[in-house]
Parts: sequence; C-alpha cells; structure tokens
Amino acid sequence: MNILGIIPARFASTRFPGKPLVDIAGKSMIQRVYEQAKKCIHITEVIVATDDARIYDHVIAFGGVAVMTSTDHQSGTDRCAEVALQHPQYNVIINIQGDEPYIDPEQISKLATCFNNHDTQIATLVKKVQNEQELFNVNSPKVVINNLSEAVYFSRSPLPHIRGQEQQSWLQHFTYFKHIGIYGYRADVLQEVTKLPISSLEKAESLEQLRWIENGYRIKVAETELETYAIDTPEDLKKLSFEK
Repeated sequence: MNILGIIPARFASTRFPGKPLVDIAGKSMIQRVYEQAKKCIHITEVIVATDDARIYDHVIAFGGVAVMTSTDHQSGTDRCAEVALQHPQYNVIINIQGDEPYIDPEQISKLATCFNNHDTQIATLVKKVQNEQELFNVNSPKVVINNLSEAVYFSRSPLPHIRGQEQQSWLQHFTYFKHIGIYGYRADVLQEVTKLPISSLEKAESLEQLRWIENGYRIKVAETELETYAIDTPEDLKKLSFEK
C-alpha cells in the first residue's frame, strides 16, 4: 500500500498569520511537523502543500518536498486533493495538520493501519475525554462511535446528553471521545468528498467531516492514548514552549 502524507500549510491564518514559519526552539513549525511525519514508517512520501512562496521556499531550503497549490481552496482537504491528483501512484492520502509540531509518528501509523481493511473509506483518530474542560470545550469536537468503530456523529457539544444527571457527573456515566484532527482517505474517496456541496449539518456545527457522513461516507476511527498540541494562536505557542 502506497501512502502519501500531505501537510497543508497557508500563511494567511486569521488568528496567527505566518504560523507555519514561526520559530520553535530553533526550527520552524512546518519543519518540525515535516520531520515528525517523515519518521512514520507507513508513509512513502511527505509533501507540504502551500499557496505561499515563502513557505514553499522555506521547505525546499531545509531539504523538504513542497508543491504550490491554488489560492482558491477553502480547506486543507481541498489542498490535499489537488496534490493527490498529481500523484496517482498513491492509493491512500493522509492529511497531516501543519500546526501540531510535536505530532507523534505513532499516531500517523495508527491511522495508516486503518486502511489494512479494504472497506475503509476515510479514517481518523479519537481520544478519551479526560475532564470536564475537554468535554464542554466547543473548540474540541466530540465523536459518537458505533460498535463497528465508525463515527456516527461529530459535535462541538457533548453527546450523548445524560438524562437525569448533573453535567458535572456525565463523565462518570459515559465514555466520551474527542476528535484528533488527522484524516486518511482512499485516493478516490478524497476526490469525491471535495466535490460535495456544503451540507446542513456542516453549516450548523462548522465541522467539515459532517458533510461526508451526511452523504453516506463511513469514517473509521482508531483510538489513541497520545495527546496532540495544536497551535492556533500565539498564546498556544507560549504554553507549548513552556510545557515542552
């Protein structure tokens, strides 16, 4: 199985402009993500997909592989789809978040092994919710999972609602999972989902993956015990640097 890892990276982040090029202990964020992804034994090649010449030039300068993509893409998924079309030799594409500089290669491997099952169309990772802060954080989507280890629904709200119990005790009555935002796709499925119109559920929750579920695509989930540290703002970077 040939697996291509793609790291979408754009310069014009609203909350953190130039984020991929920010320095973290002597290396840029995008270089750290790239080097971590390259350590994954299941990935054949890693490519940074960007629409900004500064990011492209930087990746080439540190010895990485990068391609320029359209400036019209609405999401990292769309950017991945453009690159995947240029590399038809790969049958699985993994979309690696460009703002997780300490992503563990084991997480990428766990996602990749989901495609050992030929029925897997899309795959992603989940992690058990550990505390109330995670459970009620609207920026940390939760996942409802069926007995086939497939995602039934993603929500910014904690689902299910535990009837008759105070919210502070919900974790004592149910095992909740939060979403870890890394995706894998069969190459043909990736092309299909990027052509789908925005769905009603996606609009409601502002979660792209609901578009796929609403259109009948199955999302396999694998559980990880490893935490991820995403950098959305400069404040996140200060916290990460302190913790690391």
